Amino acid sequence: MGAKIIGAGTSQIEIEGVKKLKDVSYNVMPDRIEAGTFLCLAAMNKASLKIKNINETHIIPVIDKLEEAGCKLYIKKAEIQIIAPRKINSVNIKTMPYPGFPTDMQSIFATMLTLAKGTSIIVENIFENRYKYTQELIRMGAKISIEGRTAIIKGTKKLYGANVKATDLRGGASLILAATAAKGITKIENIEYILRGYEKIEQKLNNIGVDIQKQ
Repeated sequence: MGAKIIGAGTSQIEIEGVKKLKDVSYNVMPDRIEAGTFLCLAAMNKASLKIKNINETHIIPVIDKLEEAGCKLYIKKAEIQIIAPRKINSVNIKTMPYPGFPTDMQSIFATMLTLAKGTSIIVENIFENRYKYTQELIRMGAKISIEGRTAIIKGTKKLYGANVKATDLRGGASLILAATAAKGITKIENIEYILRGYEKIEQKLNNIGVDIQKQ
């Protein structure tokens, strides 16, 4: 567009003003967190799912951990297919700055791991106080204990529907994932958090067979 900017990839960016910017055509890159969310949804529901318009290089740590959990992933150009096992394995995760494991996938993976075989440990290294959602998952039957920045998740056989509340964007999305695998009906309040980060999520979930209604 004609901007004068230097310092990309460093800790400091310098911008020199110009008189005018020009028109440009630009394709917004795929949302790696939304892609990871749907991959984990398939994994915890023992399902097969194909996701298009994706850049796998943006979610390599997510792919690695899903494979460690026992999922099979087939990657083509701008497309990923996941085939989940009958029972996912427990995995340990430490969130890190990009290109490490993304903190925004922490709650999504934690939810998936509530149904894993064995005990998983997640260490949140980016943000403090990002385990609020776990209390809602516990109400659905999850076995999670928090020790400072660490979440200890013991896999259970089933989750159960409950009335729960979203406390933030990704934590709210994690409750949707839990609801898709839970026995019974789950009602999620404060969905404005979720809608802020997932466009038309109820339509996308309906398209893959999830019985979900927005009220």
